[in-house]
Amino acid sequence: MQLQYASPASQWTEALPIGNGRLGAMIFGGVHDERLQLNEDSLWSGYPKEWNNPQAQPTLSSVRKLLLDGQFIAADRLCRNMMGPYTQTYLPLGDLHLAFDYPEGGAITSYTRSLDLDKGAVVIKYEIRGVTYTREMFASYPDQVIVMRLQADQPKALNISVRLDSPLRHRIQASDHQLTLMGIAPEHVDPPYHCSGYPIVYGDWQATKAMRFEAACHIMGDGTHSIESEMYHIRDASTVTLYFNAATSFNGHDHMPNKSENEVHALTMQPIEKAVLYCYDALLARHLDDYCTLFKRVNLHLGERQAPAELSTDQHILKYGARDPDLIALLFQYGRYLMIASSRQGTQPANLQGIWNKEIQPPWSSNWTLNINAEMNYWLAETCHLEECHAPLFRLIERLEKNGTTTAQVNYGARGWTAHHNTDIWAQTAPVGNYGEGDPVWAIWPLAGVWLTQHLWEHYAFGKDVAFLCHKAYPIMKRAALFCQDWLFENDKGQLITAPSTSPENKFTVGQQSTGISIASTMDLSLIWELFSNCIVASEILEVDAELRRKWKIMRDKLFPMQVGQKGQLQEWFQDFEEEDPHHRHVSHLFGVYPGKQLTKRLNTEFFQAAKQSLQLRGDGGTGWSLAWKVGLWARLGDGNRSLKLLSHLLRLTRENETDFHQGGVYPNLFAAHPPFQIDGNFGVTAGIAEMLLQSHAGVIHLLPALPDAWPNGYIKGLRARGGFEVDMYWEAGRIVKAELMSNAGGDCRLQVDHSVPLCIEENGESMTMLFDQEGAIKFFTKKGGRYQVKF
Repeated sequence: MQLQYASPASQWTEALPIGNGRLGAMIFGGVHDERLQLNEDSLWSGYPKEWNNPQAQPTLSSVRKLLLDGQFIAADRLCRNMMGPYTQTYLPLGDLHLAFDYPEGGAITSYTRSLDLDKGAVVIKYEIRGVTYTREMFASYPDQVIVMRLQADQPKALNISVRLDSPLRHRIQASDHQLTLMGIAPEHVDPPYHCSGYPIVYGDWQATKAMRFEAACHIMGDGTHSIESEMYHIRDASTVTLYFNAATSFNGHDHMPNKSENEVHALTMQPIEKAVLYCYDALLARHLDDYCTLFKRVNLHLGERQAPAELSTDQHILKYGARDPDLIALLFQYGRYLMIASSRQGTQPANLQGIWNKEIQPPWSSNWTLNINAEMNYWLAETCHLEECHAPLFRLIERLEKNGTTTAQVNYGARGWTAHHNTDIWAQTAPVGNYGEGDPVWAIWPLAGVWLTQHLWEHYAFGKDVAFLCHKAYPIMKRAALFCQDWLFENDKGQLITAPSTSPENKFTVGQQSTGISIASTMDLSLIWELFSNCIVASEILEVDAELRRKWKIMRDKLFPMQVGQKGQLQEWFQDFEEEDPHHRHVSHLFGVYPGKQLTKRLNTEFFQAAKQSLQLRGDGGTGWSLAWKVGLWARLGDGNRSLKLLSHLLRLTRENETDFHQGGVYPNLFAAHPPFQIDGNFGVTAGIAEMLLQSHAGVIHLLPALPDAWPNGYIKGLRARGGFEVDMYWEAGRIVKAELMSNAGGDCRLQVDHSVPLCIEENGESMTMLFDQEGAIKFFTKKGGRYQVKF
């Protein structure tokens, strides 16, 4: 399974990504000039600063009074006094350039450029005057280097010049077999989408408080080697291997990035010095052993390929789109590949662009946007059997809890912890907006921490690791719930409400004006319901906090109830306001359908149907990540054909200069287009496809809950279900014919199937008794480590 092209990339969104979670590279594949655009995941602008706003707490009571009096526009204006500074910015490291010298007059033939998802490697191959040139490149997690092997199939045919460069302030040092780049990050980068002038502030090279970084390219091979003008030249070679690594002075989110140059140099060189002790084949084998352990856990087949085998991926998208089930399977596995490449144990979590960013001032600072995008990045981690890749997000949550405790106290006089719309490597938790410059519709949203705790609970729900629940998840969940206890207050009917409250980034109209600030948005209450519910179950499992559990149950029952509006839709706000944009990309009020579990067809029929009407009214347009969310939502609503329609909208070829927010798509390299590029669309659509095939949020493992008519025959192997199960499924003519389950935790298993009749259940070849519960689900007890086959 691969992405493949017949020419080099001319734009960044045509280049091919590799990564090991910490290092990332975009490979262009040029014949005469190769470019690897490079990133290191801890290279950010700035340093730890004060961002909490003491004026927020005294402002809060005034804002609430205005809202309770129906003065929404005045409350909007006053909310601007509650903001803090903007977050800092994720930065590009630089570029590795390879210039190739060939004999005069040679035509380029048989060019291919591919990303092999089964190997996690990029291969470029072409022929000039009878000589075949090959480049193979991969980012090794076990050896923590990017490795490049350049080969010619005839002696002395490789002539290469190597140089390093960076858009940041830097200097170059060339020495025997090596180029080294040393640089400093800006002390501050203002986000370009708000500030005129786009200032980038550097400190003095010697006295800067900002981060330092170093990158090194070690060069080995035959032929003649020389250095000239900060460039490294290799002549008359047949095989050359390059080893790349980089490091920064990042010293933790709550410390100045003040590691010494010697420390940064050691961090850069140690992996290279170890890697060069292995031959190339051994490094590749170590990479494959690590990578394939993760990637090959899941295998998806949705139907035979419709396009010719040799068709390039960009043309495959353009000419076939979602009509070719093989392209959808490629998109699904590409999301899993990108997760492995951008989020590994010990790294930073995947940000808005994973780890791949070319701009000093990237869109939305390439930060972690917490009102949907960072969460969407990790929806696939548990379902698609990449649970280890979830770990970097958990560490970010721990950092946010620490800083968010202070923000809760200073900004709101509350217990527990809070976080808002944006965060960065310094774990900023206060509302951004440059102390009033931003818009409250996205800035004033203190429930990011509540949403993030869902990921902790889901990791437990899928893996049943009680130690993780006890020592990691529950303490953070409990403190987020304490914040909610203090943030909620009663209205005149005794219902618990939130204020100020937003439905992130969407606005409603009041007379001739619009605002996003009101009371008790559906999003707020759905998130809090989810957290209280998870905390209640967690405290029961752990047998702790009985009194808190009782209080959470009472408060959950008193939450302001969901309401159905005049159009039959699930109301987004506490009143049936008119949306400023009826087709807005955010569908925050539908959280309870997906990724939440509050609204299901069996338990909440009225609001479940109202949510369906809301999604219908919102329409099928949207940015890349919005389309991905809708794929998952329609899957939870049981409409696989509608999910496939959204997939067809996403699999629309987009070019780098397109900027229409209502027309998402994918770029030639299958990166999802917001536009511009945001990786949450890739991760979200992979998770959405998984939801079409398997769901387990409602206490039952639902097989093929939203299979579209266009995928009548296929199989999926290796998906995970809550309760500690791994599931394989095979279907024909739209009906499941066999399912195989592995129970990693033991206990009861409940299966739901809509269109097939179960014939028998076997454990290790021995038939088991089939039982049906009141909902018509198959129920049987599983042993830890047991394997079960269900035939239909």
